[in-house]
Amino acid sequence: MSADTAPDWTWHEAQGLSRIVNVSGTMTGLGASVTRPEVAEATAAAMARFARIHEMQLAASGTIARLTGAEAGFLTASASAGITLAIAGCMTGLSPARVEALPRDPGLRNAVAVQLGHLCDYGAPLSQSIELAGARVRPLGQSTQATDYQLEAACDEGCAAALYVVSHHVVHYGQIPFERFVAIAHERGVPVIVDAASEYDLTSFIARGADIAIYSGHKFLGGPTSGIVAGRKDLVRAGYMQNAGIGRGMKIGKESIAGAMAAMELWMTRDHAAVRAEEEAALEMWQTALEPLAGITPHRIPDPTGNPLSRLQVNVDAGLAGCTAAGFAAALGRRDPSIVVRAHEVELGYFQLDPCNLRPGQAALVRDALVEVLSEGAAIETSPEDLASARQGGIEGYLAWNA
Repeated sequence: MSADTAPDWTWHEAQGLSRIVNVSGTMTGLGASVTRPEVAEATAAAMARFARIHEMQLAASGTIARLTGAEAGFLTASASAGITLAIAGCMTGLSPARVEALPRDPGLRNAVAVQLGHLCDYGAPLSQSIELAGARVRPLGQSTQATDYQLEAACDEGCAAALYVVSHHVVHYGQIPFERFVAIAHERGVPVIVDAASEYDLTSFIARGADIAIYSGHKFLGGPTSGIVAGRKDLVRAGYMQNAGIGRGMKIGKESIAGAMAAMELWMTRDHAAVRAEEEAALEMWQTALEPLAGITPHRIPDPTGNPLSRLQVNVDAGLAGCTAAGFAAALGRRDPSIVVRAHEVELGYFQLDPCNLRPGQAALVRDALVEVLSEGAAIETSPEDLASARQGGIEGYLAWNA
């Protein structure tokens, strides 16, 4: 690797932080994504000034409308917060008294219909995002099958909203298709909220009938930590009103509003084809390097929710490779710099490599680390904790944290 493409670790070293190469994806526990200079400049400029937050949110609403095709929108602390606020808005409308009554008194119309196969964990249980508003989770179907009549029954006079989740974490078969889900809910006067936190497609859910669509501002968009709530103007206003109640602890500051707006503007002018070409080049580099290794079978897979990106799935035959997929993932994570792979399905005998957050010089660094580690499987010290750690997700970081 030549000097002009060497990764830059000066910030990590100055802060005393471990060096990380993120080939896992837009994961909150790794900081989600990195911003472009224009976003950082917009964020910093706002930090040095006073502004009326309502005015900034009104400006953000216009940007969100252009970005998503929605009637209106607002920004909040995260996509998770956006789910809670949108659900709360469906229960309270614009009544300040009803807003202040949450979550203690959600009223009679307080159920949220959601397919059981969509009740995933995204770093916290999705059900908690619903319950934080004071709403009741009304699961329908079984984890691998939900039917029209079950949604019809769930959308009764006590149902405030129907929640549809678009995520790699959910069950991807046996679920009610989105258009059908919307049609059934709307026939019964129930608004549809879509959790699309990690989606590239920022327009189709609104265009296809969603009343509210929720996105992360700090994942693919590359803004500061934020959530985008977009949709019908009446429901957007009701969701924004929750900042006078349960949303107070989920508020977003002037600097993040400014940075998120800059990120949204950049997204609308981004050369997506050029970005995809760079990602594909990294995947090709890694696949070519790994194909000769014993017990290692790399192949590209499309994103399960239809985002325009691919990942490299590295299947591991432990008998031939000398180590399990979980053991390899753990060994890569112990390196310096740490190579953090996508390991949430590692118990199935593979891990994945996501190129969307690579920094200059890191693709070659990952290639070299992969070849070195995956070539010495028999010498790697493994532990049952390797698999246990991957399966426990982010909770181990909280348990290990000791201030």
